[in-house]
Amino acid sequence: MQKYILNRLLQGIVLLFIVALIVFALARATGNPADLMVPEDATEEERQFIERNLGLDRPYHVQLFVFLTGIVRGDFGDSLVYKKPAAELFFERLPNTLKLLPLSMLIAVGVAIPLGVIAAVKRGTWIDQVAGAIAVFGVATPNFWIAIVCIYVFSVWLDVLPPGRMGGPSHYILPAFTLGTFSIAGIMRLIRSSMLEVLDTEYVKLARIKGLQEWKVFWKHCLRNALIPVLTLFGVFVGGFVTGAIVTETVFAWPGIGRLTIDAVAQRDFPLLQAVILLDAVIILGVNLVVDILYAYINPRIRYD
Repeated sequence: MQKYILNRLLQGIVLLFIVALIVFALARATGNPADLMVPEDATEEERQFIERNLGLDRPYHVQLFVFLTGIVRGDFGDSLVYKKPAAELFFERLPNTLKLLPLSMLIAVGVAIPLGVIAAVKRGTWIDQVAGAIAVFGVATPNFWIAIVCIYVFSVWLDVLPPGRMGGPSHYILPAFTLGTFSIAGIMRLIRSSMLEVLDTEYVKLARIKGLQEWKVFWKHCLRNALIPVLTLFGVFVGGFVTGAIVTETVFAWPGIGRLTIDAVAQRDFPLLQAVILLDAVIILGVNLVVDILYAYINPRIRYD
């Protein structure tokens, strides 16, 4: 296990280097930040002065070297707009996104797992068909549409929940619900297919022959083994919860990482955009490594050589 973890960490470092190269190139493909900072009647000397202060007058290979050496030291540079260290801005906004995570995960798991198990147990019935329709609707419906409908129904029409921004407990409900619906369909369909495979195994038949109650067979013996492939997908969803949420946070004016990413792109804030993407990648790699390690604890038959 230790050797496997070390190999994954080395692979992660290589992947982060590749991500750094890509984000460096794509950030500069958006245009020159000086174009947004200089007034319309600015002279060429004033424009060159701003580029020189921002370090944008250097050749690209020099900018890349400064960027990579700064990452090694843990310095992602200062935001061009906020005039603060980019990493500091990221970690200031990260708690706001993480505050939505527990409720979003609770909604996703609390709906998807029971619905997937019931759909597998009631295979071929109208319950299974309704669950399949819910899954198709969840996959086909974009998050921004769900967010807008939620705001219209619960904030405008019924006037029972605030339409956005951070505040009291009621402000968390709509953004968390929108984030939760993002993963309900995928988890439910995977639970259903995994449960169908497990239900046909020999040890499940043996448990029924021994006279175990059906609910114990379904929820204790079948579900535990059916969760193994779901755990992989769930790790991806957790990474999406933490690093994505761009659409949800934009619609609900939520001051999290997703909103910060949009601001960095719109304002061509190179250091901030680079820091957000790279730190996002670190979080995703960490979540997936933890998921891989959890495999061995969920199923003792799984071992990493």
